[in-house]
Amino acid sequence: MGLFGNRNGDTSAKTPAAATQPAAVSAGSEAPRRPELARYDLKTRVHRQLIERLDLTKLASLPADVVQQQIRRIVEDMLVDDDTPLSRTEREQLVVEVQHETFGLGPIEPLMQDPTVSDILVNGPHDVYVERRGKLQKTNAIFRDDAHLMQVIERIVSAVGRRVDESSPMVDARLKDGSRVNAIIPPLALDGPVLSIRRFAVDPFKMADLLTFGALTEQLADVLKAAVQARLNILVSGGTGAGKTTLLNILSNYIPASERIVTIEDSAELQLQQEHVVRLETRPPNIEGAGAVTSRDLVRNALRMRPDRIVVGEVRGGEVLDMLQAMNTGHDGSMSTVHANSTRDALSRIETMVLMSGLSLPMRAMRDYIASALDVVLQLARLSDGTRKLVRVTEIVGMEEDVVTTQDIFLFEQQGVDKDGRVRGFHRATGVRPRFSERLERAGVHLPPDLFDPSRKQYTA
Repeated sequence: MGLFGNRNGDTSAKTPAAATQPAAVSAGSEAPRRPELARYDLKTRVHRQLIERLDLTKLASLPADVVQQQIRRIVEDMLVDDDTPLSRTEREQLVVEVQHETFGLGPIEPLMQDPTVSDILVNGPHDVYVERRGKLQKTNAIFRDDAHLMQVIERIVSAVGRRVDESSPMVDARLKDGSRVNAIIPPLALDGPVLSIRRFAVDPFKMADLLTFGALTEQLADVLKAAVQARLNILVSGGTGAGKTTLLNILSNYIPASERIVTIEDSAELQLQQEHVVRLETRPPNIEGAGAVTSRDLVRNALRMRPDRIVVGEVRGGEVLDMLQAMNTGHDGSMSTVHANSTRDALSRIETMVLMSGLSLPMRAMRDYIASALDVVLQLARLSDGTRKLVRVTEIVGMEEDVVTTQDIFLFEQQGVDKDGRVRGFHRATGVRPRFSERLERAGVHLPPDLFDPSRKQYTA
């Protein structure tokens, strides 16, 4: 019979739960428009028949293009036999949608294939938003009901060995393309399942892309490249969606290929291009609440793996102490990110996380430890027009009594907003020559003397 065939016996156990539900919405949800209900009813009926006729044992042994062709053929045959009047365009679209239901993520599969979409936010079966170029937009994508949305969520999390149910209503997962997924369901989500997908570019961004986007200037790019090559310890700070991971990924590509790099992340997002990279990822507890592996465990283990540099995707807790110890004990050139609204706030958050480690240190000793470990803090921001910019480059100078002293090297000065709502401004040097310039010279990195001239205002797009 090939890939498809009418199998004897009860096939209901092999039919996805959502596919057997009537084309209605759950209580408390706003129903789709009536023509869409009829469309969903037809799609559900065809999808259920397709699942009943699939020979699942042969799917894995056939090339993907052959599977897609045979599915297309049999779905078209089903639609021909169906009495529902459809135009050729509607029929073609329905075939594609059934394919998405069978092998993809249902209604949001086209959004996953759209390179302009950076975030997909599903606030319920009938409220799907995307972020394009830093701006949120509502889409026409609609799930049939809560059960349909739950089916897609379960498909995502089961593929990475996670689960989501009433006993475990929150889950983080990762798609094959590296996209980060968070799902939260009732009883925690009051209005039904919520799905958030943070997408990443198939081709990782390069520094040239940031220059094109106007996130920074060429002189800033030269300084950042020099800082990585001279093995300065760098902390990237910013709010949610400001581009911290993107910048960290770009900076890490300046690490020489001869060095051994160990990356530590909660959800693997970094896309380093070097060959000698060891990637580590945390693990949540199992159903019994045991077996968790935290970032702190991985940072400690990384120190035994002979790394030249350690890159921590983001510090959120006590692992920051182990990261600072690594920076202070021969692992110069390490990098990480932190959620903070300013460079000073980033240092305050580091202090708080050191206290979370459970180590009792005098305030002076703790701040001295931070000042000796970190060299540069890079502050990113997402502006009102949706653009991301590097707004501040701050050097950690040292200690003055009980205070960590810093000095700004570069700033972004916003001049206003034009008639189209776009932020206008320029990057400029403060005129302070950083103390780490001596380390750059010793590392053989030479920067032009006028690079830190405050009169050089560089406007960005």
